[in-house]
Amino acid sequence: MTLLEILDYAGVAVFAATGALAASRKQLDMIGFIFLAAVTGIGGGTFRDIVLGATPVFWVQKPEYLLVCVGVAVIVYFTAHLVESRYRLLLWLDAVGLSAYSVMGAAKGLALSGSPIVALVTGMMTATLGGILRDLLSGEPSVLMRPEIYVSAALAGAGGFIAASLIGAPLIAASLAGVILAFAVRGGAIRYGWAFSPYKPRPGRPPEDVM
Repeated sequence: MTLLEILDYAGVAVFAATGALAASRKQLDMIGFIFLAAVTGIGGGTFRDIVLGATPVFWVQKPEYLLVCVGVAVIVYFTAHLVESRYRLLLWLDAVGLSAYSVMGAAKGLALSGSPIVALVTGMMTATLGGILRDLLSGEPSVLMRPEIYVSAALAGAGGFIAASLIGAPLIAASLAGVILAFAVRGGAIRYGWAFSPYKPRPGRPPEDVM
């Protein structure tokens, strides 16, 4: 198994765990756990493959990814009650999944398109869309709407991997650089509340000025 395959399975497993944790917070049944785990685990990668034209998408070619989601959902179903703060754990696991998937998405985008810009976008989409879908379906406060940095952490991880790859770094070094950078940014945002300045509304122009 290659390093990128390990990152892919890790990203799926960790995101699936966050989906199952969200299901536990909503007190869903086992099927609800499996559904949210699967949607979260494979959602970002599915959209990435569709955008890149890499069809059938990855989990259709390798159904083992679905089995990973099911296994993780079952484990979380029987162990979630042992966790004191499930939302806090969800955020940190999401940060781990985001870090792995930002690199995996960028690597696949770079391999299939040869474009660093496309790779940056696919890295960002792969790392964030699963978590966004999870929050929408479970009714959790969206990580996208939280004040601290989220999407930018995925961009940092994807960008770090792409930059290291373009200067000729070995795959393992480029991957580690991207994962560490993404996790450092997102982890710092969770721990210290790092955020960009939000938009501050201003009064609109009077109608006579527009005319």
